[in-house]
Amino acid sequence: MAQGVGTAELAYLGDAVFEIMVREMLLQQELSFHDLSPTATKYVSATAQAQMYHRIFPTLTEEEQAYAKRGRNLHSGSRSKSSSVTDYRHATGLEALFGWLYLEKNETRLREIFELCILTV
Repeated sequence: MAQGVGTAELAYLGDAVFEIMVREMLLQQELSFHDLSPTATKYVSATAQAQMYHRIFPTLTEEEQAYAKRGRNLHSGSRSKSSSVTDYRHATGLEALFGWLYLEKNETRLREIFELCILTV
């Protein structure tokens, strides 16, 4: 299903998928409403996602690495104001991977990689 979908679109979708997964995780932790957004930021910031990218990359299959690299190498016109260009690109790589796995309906692998990401924060 991901065929024909561009890398920018994969990252766009993956950003939403990752954020929903983080929010679900935080709700399961039964945090107070006041603590939800500040805690989520620890996971969804470009800097945090770049760190996750580096830590999980060696565990990815060749195909997963290819999608992560495509996202990392995407030259977009925007970037986070609070992170470096390099961190932003690596975060985009992670998001592209999540978008691809979501479109492929590979929920098992999506959850495995999410768990690896969360363990690194």
